[in-house]
Amino acid sequence: MKGEIVNRVSNSSLETIDIKSFKGSEDLISIDFKDFLKNEFVLIEKDFRKTISTLDTSKYINKCIAINCSNDAIIPPWAYMLLVSKLEKIAKKIELGDLEYLEKIIFLENINTFDFSIYNKKKVIIKGCSDLNYVNSLYSEIIKKILPFADSIMYGEPCSTVPIFKKKK
Repeated sequence: MKGEIVNRVSNSSLETIDIKSFKGSEDLISIDFKDFLKNEFVLIEKDFRKTISTLDTSKYINKCIAINCSNDAIIPPWAYMLLVSKLEKIAKKIELGDLEYLEKIIFLENINTFDFSIYNKKKVIIKGCSDLNYVNSLYSEIIKKILPFADSIMYGEPCSTVPIFKKKK
C-alpha cells in the first residue's frame, strides 16, 4: 500500500537498554534509628539492647533493609553493629543509608552482574529520561560495561538520540 506508515525504529537492529530494567524486584524497607532512641535523640545502651533482643523481626525476613537515622542524633558504631547482627541472618541485604542509597546499591549490583556481551557488535541505545536522582552514576556504570562490546552507543530515545561512541573500523 502506498503511503503506508512504517515504524522504522521497531524494524531496526537497534538494541535498547532501559536503566530501570536493572532495578530488581527486591522488597525494600527502612529502619529509622531514631525510633530506638529516648526522645528520638539519646541512646541508652541498656534500653537499646533490650529493644533489640525483643525486636519482632518477622517483617524483615528476605527484605532489603536500609538503616538510617533521620535526625541529627549521634549513634555509636556498635549500635548499628548490634542491630545489623540481629537482622543479618534473616534479611536479604542490609545497608547503612536511606532507601535511595539502598536502591542505588541494588541497581549497581545488578549492572555489575549483568552479562553485557549480549550486545557484542550491536548498535545500542541507552534509554534516557529517567526520574531517578542518582541516574548519572548508573549511566556511567552501564557505559563502562558496554563499551568493550557494542559497535555503537547512543543515548536518548530511538526517535532522537545523541551519539556517544562508535567503534572505528
